Amino acid sequence: MPQQESSQAAQWYVVHTYSGYENKVKDNLEKAAENNRMQHLIQEVAVPTEEVAEIKNGKRVITQHKTFPGYVLVKMVITSESWYVVRNTRGVTGFVGPESKPVALTEEEVEVMLNSQPQAEACRMVVGEEIRILSGPLENFTGVVEAIDAPRSKMQVKVKMFLGREMQVEIDIDQAEKV
Repeated sequence: MPQQESSQAAQWYVVHTYSGYENKVKDNLEKAAENNRMQHLIQEVAVPTEEVAEIKNGKRVITQHKTFPGYVLVKMVITSESWYVVRNTRGVTGFVGPESKPVALTEEEVEVMLNSQPQAEACRMVVGEEIRILSGPLENFTGVVEAIDAPRSKMQVKVKMFLGREMQVEIDIDQAEKV
């Protein structure tokens, strides 16, 4: 059990949970803080998520995915009481740190974990890979990825046209899928 800290500045800590129970743990922690009148100690609970573009049934769909499955972030002041409440919340398996002793995250780590950018579809495709075009005038044509421009969500593709001819075209990343 941690010692009482002299500084009362809340910091972010990572709590390990059963995978798939992150949102339930978040709710349980928030209720435990409220029921024990510890909102000043357990200030915020977050489950880091990111928007991911997926192709389902030929259409682009944005879904929420947990960035770090099995983990929840807790902004809290570590005292023996707050540590006990978090550690004994249903679904929590422990704090992340050596010997389950909580280690505070740096501001940079918190920024990266809580403000992750949407994952581009380009992450699933690489230069030189064969793809099939899902929509537009070249629908159902296949080609090879020549270049990927993730910030613009575009890619250059060398498409196999009629009579063995090839033509380089630019398409949206969400217009393609791996072959």
